[in-house]
Amino acid sequence: MLEIKPVFNALRRSKAAAVMLLIQIALTTAIVSNAAFIINDRVDYLTQETGYPEDEIFSFTVKSFDPNLDISQKFEETETMLRNIPGVKNAGLFNAVPLSGSGSASGLGLQPASERGPDVRAAYYSADENALDTLGLSISQGRNFRADEVIISESRDVFPQVVIVSRTFAKELFPDAEALGQTVYFGGDPLEIVGIVELMKSPWLQDSRPDNVAIIPFVSASSFQQIIVRTEPEQRAAIMRQIEDLMLEDHSKRVIIGLTALDEAKAEYNASDTLMLRMLVVLIVVLLLVTALGIFGLTVFNINKRTKQIGTRRALGARKSAIINYFLVENAMICCIGVTIGSIAAFFLGRILLEHYSIPALDNMYILFTALFVITISLLSVLMPANKAANISPSIATRSI
Repeated sequence: MLEIKPVFNALRRSKAAAVMLLIQIALTTAIVSNAAFIINDRVDYLTQETGYPEDEIFSFTVKSFDPNLDISQKFEETETMLRNIPGVKNAGLFNAVPLSGSGSASGLGLQPASERGPDVRAAYYSADENALDTLGLSISQGRNFRADEVIISESRDVFPQVVIVSRTFAKELFPDAEALGQTVYFGGDPLEIVGIVELMKSPWLQDSRPDNVAIIPFVSASSFQQIIVRTEPEQRAAIMRQIEDLMLEDHSKRVIIGLTALDEAKAEYNASDTLMLRMLVVLIVVLLLVTALGIFGLTVFNINKRTKQIGTRRALGARKSAIINYFLVENAMICCIGVTIGSIAAFFLGRILLEHYSIPALDNMYILFTALFVITISLLSVLMPANKAANISPSIATRSI
């Protein structure tokens, strides 16, 4: 028999310690359930597929300061030189680097911007017909750009007439129709969708629409240009070490800056999320440890305070299992009340985080699993001191304490 009433009466005589432990269990349940949910959400975010072979790609920026340089011709020569390096799969000029946190975005609509029609925001990369291969992407529907469709210019007086888009963008702009072959407007310029890529990410993974991406066959001939290179994965580091010397050997009147591997750029962009993830893991471990130690300490305190009573019960014939059950029931009563209060608090805390920090709504399964885990930890924490209490000799009842 569990004898809940005697346990409850005993707890009423030492309310302070029981209430403090109850509050601790409630706080642990509320915080850990939300922290575990956020950790899982951040892990999904950090490990999401991007569509790019991140271990094969690196980028750098070139700043030319030769006033007599034919920039368009020189960059074509530079691209050819880079592609001829052993281990390089492809290279090209881009306006932005994926996953880097820096780039360009615009609304692409069904009507020219002057007509104020509906549009969908998308990040866009400007590059030539080598863009897909350089980024390690492939067309899932349609075709790649042709060389004659690429515009190389210092201004937007002449603009391309075609575009390649991501599957997500195509579905959002044309939910009830086939996007391939449709015309979208970039400002006032019409672009025909000639190809669709299943998955490619924008420079901003934390954006509300990171999968909405377009590639436009336009290369801006300017003295400041970003270059992306794709290599064999095992040769990337060696090529990166020699790239600056090769570029300066090709043309000395320029500066090479920002040499970065794509996975490193992604890690730097996500550094705050990674730090938050680690801090939340530490928080969960500390909270659970403190809660376990609190339960352990309270049980030891109660045993020391009731040593003579336990000895008396043992002298009257109480089994060891009855003593252990007593403390398990005592702990379970406190824990169940604590996790009930904590579960309610977890729900409302999740609503607050959703409202103020745009965190996804807390899944109630996390509250359930956290409550069960806290109860398990609580019961395990009380076993050792309860077993110690069960081994108290009946002769202790006859001693003066």
